[in-house]
Amino acid sequence: MKRLFLVILFTLIPATAFGATIPPHFVLTGSGFGHGVGMSQIGAEGQAMEGQTAQYIVNYWFPGTQVLSVPDTQLIRVNIAHQVSSASIAMASGFTRSNIDLSNNPDGSLNNGGLGDGSSIFKFSIVNKKITAAMYNKGSPTQIFPSQPLWNIYWSGTTAFPSPAGGLTGPKPLPFSVVKVTTSVGSIQLRYGQIQLNAVGGKIEINAVMTIDQYVLGISEMSSSWLPAALQAQAIASRTYGLAHLTLRSACVCNVYNTKYDQAYIGYAKESEPGVGQNWVSAVTSTETDATDAQAIYYLGKPISVYFFSSDGGQTQSSADVWGTAFPYLTNVQDPWSLDIFLNPQYAHWQRVLIQKDVATVFNLPDVVSLTITSRTITNSATVITATSSSGAIAQLSVGDFKTKLKLPASWFEIAPNTF
Repeated sequence: MKRLFLVILFTLIPATAFGATIPPHFVLTGSGFGHGVGMSQIGAEGQAMEGQTAQYIVNYWFPGTQVLSVPDTQLIRVNIAHQVSSASIAMASGFTRSNIDLSNNPDGSLNNGGLGDGSSIFKFSIVNKKITAAMYNKGSPTQIFPSQPLWNIYWSGTTAFPSPAGGLTGPKPLPFSVVKVTTSVGSIQLRYGQIQLNAVGGKIEINAVMTIDQYVLGISEMSSSWLPAALQAQAIASRTYGLAHLTLRSACVCNVYNTKYDQAYIGYAKESEPGVGQNWVSAVTSTETDATDAQAIYYLGKPISVYFFSSDGGQTQSSADVWGTAFPYLTNVQDPWSLDIFLNPQYAHWQRVLIQKDVATVFNLPDVVSLTITSRTITNSATVITATSSSGAIAQLSVGDFKTKLKLPASWFEIAPNTF
């Protein structure tokens, strides 16, 4: 019986020529979600629960900075569809009495190229590196427009309609209308500004052009059900991000993307979220000091390089440790709130099981018998992971690559010893 048991055991768990066992998986336990630099959003909510103000919260996470009232009427170009082949734009459901207009003037001015009503649908496609446009109206012939390198769309209820000259920086209009933009990457509803479609590299770049204050209303980086002070701190941080990113990017003819690589921008869906949308609107407007100015985070006369994330392992990271570039206001700050299981039930403590095949693949090794953390930051987060194969080969990955490839929430983790 003993011989039979040993045969089965070695069949289930392979052994190397050197006697090392190849484990079927590795178990990681950790805390936090995100890169850990800047403002902890769980921390901000915890501070709001303790009665702290938005200004206190911002100054805590970005030490040495100032919250100032600055102009927020600058125009920002938000990329809402990157490198698509076609798009359709129409008034959103419930706004069918509004007007919509099409223009191909590079300066954005109207030329009444095709005036539509609430039932009009504009469709665009790329042909020979230019954009063709067509207007569809039920019961009427389709109107086709000559191909152009760019198109502008305006709609009633925005400051860009009927004439955008000087109008994009005006107050938020009421009553308002909303358009819906649909592409292969999804759809988005927009309330403010105007839309511009540009032909770039044989594809279409679609940008929503609006003021900074209008942009912040569509940012979806924090739950609108959270406390006012936390939401206000997020609004100040998100506004600062926009102000610091007004350089035009040629790849998209935009200033920012609407994804996590900049800030998650979802347009009208944020302020119209059932039950809680007005909480975010109130947080944004309460951080505006007048019609043309609002609060933002500054350091030495400039908007800071602002970062925020969900939660950490009890202390924030310095930007130097994570990205190699030091900023005096992106340093290590204590964050006990992230480790509070009631505030952060999903990520105060987490566990992940990594399958042997997946681990070996990311390290480009035939197998991995040993997985260790060989470098850490002052906050005890991992920076370098080392894997050893059954043949003795060694490979290393930065924690950034390791996290991304194996879909780990954060870099604060431990690797449990193998017990096989």
